[in-house]
Amino acid sequence: MKFNVSEIQSVIEERRTIKPSQFKSRKVHKEIVEKLLNAAKWAPTHGLTQPWHFQVFMEEGINRFADFQASTYKTITPKEAFNKSKYKKLKDRPLESSVIIALCMKRQESQKIPEIEEIQSVACAVQNMSLLATAYGIGTYWGSGGVTYTKQMHSFLNLGKNDKCLGFLYLGYPSIDWPKGQRKPIEYFTDWHLK
Repeated sequence: MKFNVSEIQSVIEERRTIKPSQFKSRKVHKEIVEKLLNAAKWAPTHGLTQPWHFQVFMEEGINRFADFQASTYKTITPKEAFNKSKYKKLKDRPLESSVIIALCMKRQESQKIPEIEEIQSVACAVQNMSLLATAYGIGTYWGSGGVTYTKQMHSFLNLGKNDKCLGFLYLGYPSIDWPKGQRKPIEYFTDWHLK
């Protein structure tokens, strides 16, 4: 074997969603974030378009992100629909994280490759980051609620007309024991066609 298959399998099976409220104050260093981004770039990409674009918020950048997210929600939400706990979550969740990475898809100018394939490439890049984060003992949470898909967020991230924000990857060292997980056996979701 070229690699230790059992270790790779373990990293895949140990990957978990860990919410920012379950992070401790220990900071994820920039050097590790750079390693995660370098892992991301090895995701499959049709036509080598490499459509991923990441914007990393750390330190004061997290405060700016949190303020923008909460104030945008307050501005665009009608008074009768405004939810104070949602507002608070949009303001506080980023502050519980050591790093927030905006997960963006930069659309190929010619648009030759179908958009869905570009989105899938970005998703694969996020999985690469999540797996390497797991190997480092760093928790990840891919969030896409709140104001993620608004034109205000599009503008905040300075995205092009055909680009998309696909959510945010929150990073932090867990304050909890690493969660256990379970999945259905492959028989539940696999059809074999042998003839």
